[in-house]
Amino acid sequence: MNSTLAKMKLETERLIIRPYTESDLAASFELMQNPEVLTFMHMEVMTLHEYEGLFRWLMFSYHTPFELAFKYSFAVCSKATGRLIGWCGLGVLDFSAPDTELYYLIGREHWGQGYATEAARALAAYAFDVIGLERLYAKADPRNTASLRVFKKLGFEFGRELAGLTGDYAGCNGELMHVLTRERFFERSNERKISRR
Repeated sequence: MNSTLAKMKLETERLIIRPYTESDLAASFELMQNPEVLTFMHMEVMTLHEYEGLFRWLMFSYHTPFELAFKYSFAVCSKATGRLIGWCGLGVLDFSAPDTELYYLIGREHWGQGYATEAARALAAYAFDVIGLERLYAKADPRNTASLRVFKKLGFEFGRELAGLTGDYAGCNGELMHVLTRERFFERSNERKISRR
């Protein structure tokens, strides 16, 4: 594993975000069995055999160094219960390399509690502070109002509507691409700290 990722453990008020371990397979598979959480994703419910293949690939991805085109996904766990309640990640946008995308998924029973924003904010800080990225991208279907609200809370700004993509990426056409610079993220973070005083 990438030596920096091996030490990664992000703690927020309610969450712990960390690399997957082998023991996460069952809980991670169960999370992905609800088709409702996949509504705006480009994937369908998988069999256990199919998901095992994806999970092994996710684990292997941790070996990729930051300077190469990486795709990392991390477990999002509840501090209170220790349960895996979702995942979040960072990965190269294949149709717009070397741009890096921020993405996440929270289990259906945990929607509406601010976990996506909390996890995405922590991972954005990691991307800028530790990995050293200068900007992050995030995209969402225009009907996915929950994700669009998360983008706004983090300081993402609308960039463009995706169009003209073909092949494996044709399904992304019509999605709204947003961008967050390192500078804007930390400006917003400082504003939040001041407003809490």
